[in-house]
Amino acid sequence: MENLLERITVNPDIFGGKPIIRGHRLAVEHVLGMLAAGDTPEAILGAYPWLEWEDIRACLTYAHRMVEHERVEPFIARTAA
Repeated sequence: MENLLERITVNPDIFGGKPIIRGHRLAVEHVLGMLAAGDTPEAILGAYPWLEWEDIRACLTYAHRMVEHERVEPFIARTAA
């Protein structure tokens, strides 16, 4: 997995420092959004000729790393007695 994450880079001059793929002007969030919208990896690869399957896997790995230790505390509403 670590090798995949090397494909994700940050450049403050591109998209305000958001994570991008191998220095290109394609943000990780854009690839994840396309996948979430139902685009297939094949369609995404076809739209970006320089993109590789490992880049898509790197985006998914990056997203997993961002949420794997995330904890959400339940909201407990108190009612008046």
